[in-house]
Parts: sequence; C-alpha cells; structure tokens
Amino acid sequence: MPLERSAAAVADMLNAAQTILQYTAGKTREMYEFDQFLRHAVERNIEIIGEAARRLPPAFRDAHPELPWRAIMGTRHILAHEYDAVDNDIIWRIIVEHLPALVERLRGMVPPAPPDPERTDAG
Repeated sequence: MPLERSAAAVADMLNAAQTILQYTAGKTREMYEFDQFLRHAVERNIEIIGEAARRLPPAFRDAHPELPWRAIMGTRHILAHEYDAVDNDIIWRIIVEHLPALVERLRGMVPPAPPDPERTDAG
C-alpha cells in the first residue's frame, strides 16, 4: 500500500473516531441505550475504524504497537458479522475510555495537508 493510501486509511479512522465523539458528546450511557439511531451511527463508524485498520499494511501496524490493532479489527468483525452479540456496555466503554486516546494517537499519524498553491497569505 503506498504511503498516501496508508495516510488516507489513518485519516478515515481519525474522522470516524471524531465523528463518534461528536455524536456522543453530552450523552449518557442510558441515552445511548435508548437511541437506536445513535447506536447505529456509532456502530457504523466503529466498523469504518476497524475496516480502515484492516486495510493498513502489517508493517504499518507493527510500526505502531501502541494501538490495539487486533481489538480494533475484532470489534469491527463483531459489529459486521456477529451483530446479535453486540454489548452496548462494551461499546460505551470504547467510546468513553478508548476513543479519546485513539483520536490523539491518530492525529499524530496523519501527515499535514500539503499547502494549497492557489492560496496565498499576502492578502
């Protein structure tokens, strides 16, 4: 996988994680439990995180052992294939305890955007 595709996959992971945090900001565990739309949106974005992680080359994942790659990809597998076994307590714990740290780590992996040649700071 070219470097650009790895960067894109990491950016997809970051975007999905930030989206989850945005959707759940100010929500309680009980609100999550009773809001089917919210649960589905969160689950879909967790699937995106896991699928993007799966698409990264093993060498990239090996170079970043600080991330729980197997757990990330395993959670995606459960949501996609064992949807009847989804535990809302576990998903909520992922949101509250793990996603903020994941976002911070992923931010450090996404290269900065190249400068826009059309934009100038002169005015």
